[in-house]
Amino acid sequence: MRQINTPRHLFLGAAALAAFLISAPLSFAVQTDDPLATTLEPALRKHDAQELQSLRSQLEERVKQNPNDAQSEYQLARVHACLADVAETGKDKKPASAEVDKAIDAVQRSIQLNDKSADAHSLLADLYGRKISLGNGMFAGPRYGPRVGEENKRAMALDDKNPRVWASQGRQYLMTPKAFGGDVPKAIDSFQKSLAIDASNDGTWYWLARAYEKQGDKTKARDALDHALQLNPKNPLAQQAAQSLDK
Repeated sequence: MRQINTPRHLFLGAAALAAFLISAPLSFAVQTDDPLATTLEPALRKHDAQELQSLRSQLEERVKQNPNDAQSEYQLARVHACLADVAETGKDKKPASAEVDKAIDAVQRSIQLNDKSADAHSLLADLYGRKISLGNGMFAGPRYGPRVGEENKRAMALDDKNPRVWASQGRQYLMTPKAFGGDVPKAIDSFQKSLAIDASNDGTWYWLARAYEKQGDKTKARDALDHALQLNPKNPLAQQAAQSLDK
C-alpha cells in the first residue's frame, strides 16, 4: 500500500484545505432564513466551480452593499479558498495563489470588523499556511510561518472550545517541520480534541488520517478516512487518500 498523498512543500499548511473549509461557521450567527446560507455549505462540500463562482458574485455584491458585514466577508473568504482548491486540483498554481490572496484580503477585512471571531483567525492561520505551500517555502516560510502561530494563538485565546481552532492548531503541528516545532503526536491530540467537540466534521477526520499515516499507523488512518467518507462521500481529499491506501 502507498502512503496518503502529501503536499510538495511540508512547511506549515497544506496545498489543499478543502476538507477543513466545508464545515459551517461557529462564531458567526447563521441566518437560517437566508437562501444564500442554505446553498453555501453544499457548494463548498461539492467543490462545484460554477456554484462557487455564483456565490462569490453574490457575496461580493452583499459586501458592496454593506461594507460592515463581517460575516459576508468571512464567507467570501471561504469561497475564495475553495475556488483555490478547485484551481489547484487542476494543477494550476497561479490562479490558486490568486484566490488565496483574495481569501486573505476578505478574512482580514472580516477581522477588522469583528476581531473576536475565533473562526476568522483560524481561517487566516490556514490561509497563511497555504501561502507557504503554494510559494517557495524557503522564502515564504519565514514570512508567513510566524503569522500562522500568531493567528492560532489568538483564536485559541478567544475560544478554546471551538473545534475549528483545535483543527487549525493540529494542522500547524502536522505540517511544520520538526526542527521548527512540528509535532505529530500533538497534531493527533489537537484533531482528537476537535472531534470530541464536533465529530461531524469530515475534514478533521481526513486530517487525523493524515496524522496517523505520518505516524506510520495505517490502520487508524484507514478508520479515520472511513469516518470522513461516511460523513461526506464527496470529500475529494479523503477519496484520493483512501484510493492510495487501498493500493
